[in-house]
Amino acid sequence: MSLVAGTIVSLPIDREVSPYGYFLSAGGQDVLLHYSELTRQVKPGETVEVFLFFDTEDRLAATMKKPHLTLGELALLEVADVHPRLGCFLEMGLGRQLLLPIRELPEFKELHPQVGDQVYVIMEHDKQGRLKAKLAGEQELAPHAFHAPESWKNQWLDAIVYKPLQMGTFVVVQGGVLGFGAIGMIHTSERSRLLRLGERMQVRVSHIREDGRVNLAMAPRKEIGMGQDAERILAYLESRPGGGMPYSDATPPDLIKQRFAISKSAFKRAIGKLMKEGKVVQKENWTYLVESPAAGGDDSKQTEA
Repeated sequence: MSLVAGTIVSLPIDREVSPYGYFLSAGGQDVLLHYSELTRQVKPGETVEVFLFFDTEDRLAATMKKPHLTLGELALLEVADVHPRLGCFLEMGLGRQLLLPIRELPEFKELHPQVGDQVYVIMEHDKQGRLKAKLAGEQELAPHAFHAPESWKNQWLDAIVYKPLQMGTFVVVQGGVLGFGAIGMIHTSERSRLLRLGERMQVRVSHIREDGRVNLAMAPRKEIGMGQDAERILAYLESRPGGGMPYSDATPPDLIKQRFAISKSAFKRAIGKLMKEGKVVQKENWTYLVESPAAGGDDSKQTEA
């Protein structure tokens, strides 16, 4: 019988050797089932179901504990530790970790997972036959995904990043009671910041495609976002001495982003809403509350806090 690390097999217990544990027999090959790997009491002559792995000395060993995945299987594993040269160590349910090698991670370190993130991986062997993780891509995820229902349109749902790219971020939108999830993409224009591999975030379903996949956004719909942005700007103006601020339609986008964490176009929509409602006016690249002294004709400027 050929024993392969990463598989679950049933083997008879040949003998007990204290203080180590039980040796399992497999066609003349002995495999140690250490006392620490037991989940119940056993005895010689009994057949037990075990998961095979390599111990710290690269010897084939067995455990009665159940892993989150076996050889060739897909699973969502949590990042337990991060090593700057080796990669990420993933919790696999055995009290030991599975290595996701550094070469599997994105080129830019800013996109690497952090402890507590979750990544979709496949268990496989390295060249020496030891167990390691490989990132799951669209080819591995697609067979498990379902077509997003129409009821998802404009809903906010949880998603996990499986491929961060410059042109967009690919995610699995969590299916909840519906099952595994649906594949989606956040285009760079709909992304408020870079998203790292394994990061979980809330996304809004902006479009459901014919193939059942979804286009996503990180911001509310424009009409909703405009109201929220307007309230934020109004609150900022009300907190300012004199009710004025040195921001207007002429302000550079990077300054708008820095102060309000919104795009220039979103800022202009919100300001336009407030002006239409008669709450603010703009004078000489400044914006004022209508009831402020400067709005009524005082050209004095406030110093930015």
